[in-house]
Amino acid sequence: MTQTPSSTERFRFLARVVRKECEHLAGTDQRLFATAFTEDIVAALDENPLLAERVEAFVGRFSRLQDSLGDKLLPLLLHALGERTGAAIDNLDRAERLRWIESADRWLAMRKLRNQMVHEYIEDPAVLANALRAGHEFVPSLIATAENMLREVEARGWL
Repeated sequence: MTQTPSSTERFRFLARVVRKECEHLAGTDQRLFATAFTEDIVAALDENPLLAERVEAFVGRFSRLQDSLGDKLLPLLLHALGERTGAAIDNLDRAERLRWIESADRWLAMRKLRNQMVHEYIEDPAVLANALRAGHEFVPSLIATAENMLREVEARGWL
């Protein structure tokens, strides 16, 4: 499929953003999980503002990368390939079929986890600790998804 100058520019922009988001998420993930992340650490976040900021950075970066991939790059890439875009689940099913994501179900689990990290942690340190540890486990998959999609864009000569 032929790209217009505006869609090529959009791919270039998103590629720069996604690469930066991957780099920042990986760095924050490495620093946050350098030691065991326990419920006790979460319960004491109010007394450790630097760690609290690192947690916020992790949650924000995890969320932004997932949004950039699922809500921006994926629909643009599908459209450029002549695929019909639709509801998020339909786009994810296509991404799974094209082997850009491990599975649509896993992506939706990441999305649910993201919402949990953003909204529920204030009331329950156990929920945040578990969600952050699960988020940490998802980071390699999220970054691999970014690499898969960017590799497809590059292979098509759209960067």
